[in-house]
Amino acid sequence: MMRDKIMARSGEERFVMGAQMSESARETVKASLPSGLSKMEQRRELFRRLYGDEFRDDQIADLISGNHGEDN
Repeated sequence: MMRDKIMARSGEERFVMGAQMSESARETVKASLPSGLSKMEQRRELFRRLYGDEFRDDQIADLISGNHGEDN
């Protein structure tokens, strides 16, 4: 029944719903982080919590700094 309700919405509405759910999840994780972290530390910890062990520390540093390691 839920799937039918969701699929009855337009593609744009489903996209917006997904983006809102993603933002809510991100805010929930951010709220669970220790206070006093710098912006970069917050980004790193958020990334680690969302992606787990999928990336090495050097890859995380490149991704959150905007340097996507084109030569890697």
